Amino acid sequence: MGLLSSKDSKLISDPLSDDNPITIQVLGICSALAITAELKASIVMAISVIFVMGAGNVVISLIRNIIPSKIRIIVQLTVVAALVIIVDQVLKAYSYSLSKELGAFIGLIITNCIIMGRFEAFALANGAWRSFLDGIGNALGYGLILIIVGFFRELLGSGTLLGFPVLGDPIEKTGLYSIGYENNGFMLLAPMALIVVGLIIWVQRYRNTDLIED
Repeated sequence: MGLLSSKDSKLISDPLSDDNPITIQVLGICSALAITAELKASIVMAISVIFVMGAGNVVISLIRNIIPSKIRIIVQLTVVAALVIIVDQVLKAYSYSLSKELGAFIGLIITNCIIMGRFEAFALANGAWRSFLDGIGNALGYGLILIIVGFFRELLGSGTLLGFPVLGDPIEKTGLYSIGYENNGFMLLAPMALIVVGLIIWVQRYRNTDLIED
């Protein structure tokens, strides 16, 4: 018998495809627009949300029976705020420049509707293990879209990936630049992130017609 039952496996696999929090539920769009101009920032944001959602879902699940219903939102915000502070301090300690680059968007994880939604919809009604899987699954689905968007925006907008040139040197005119290729500066603008997300949604719905409402 495997570590995960088929029901538990769906908690991780579904958000990666048919129930993705960004492309299907249309949640967490703000960060997808704001911080995906560079792949590195996208990866760090994805890892941050994975930690916050995984740990947060477990904490809420463990204390769900002692949380007064009238203050449950306050308790949830307190839990996620504490986890976000940990992420912020770790970033400042080990990657201060990236911490400054992400700026307020790390703090905005506190109000990320994906996280609060999973607290309300799942962690308050399920055990710690399943809540952990649900948090990790939804965070992975969220992070996957951020990384895809960040990959194409940095590649086409700057000609680099993780800061390293991959298409050649635009100044020395090597690689693709030697045949007249030019970086698309529009890819670095926030509206292009929305267009890339829209293309991902189009491909996803084209591949799975069940996602299209009658």
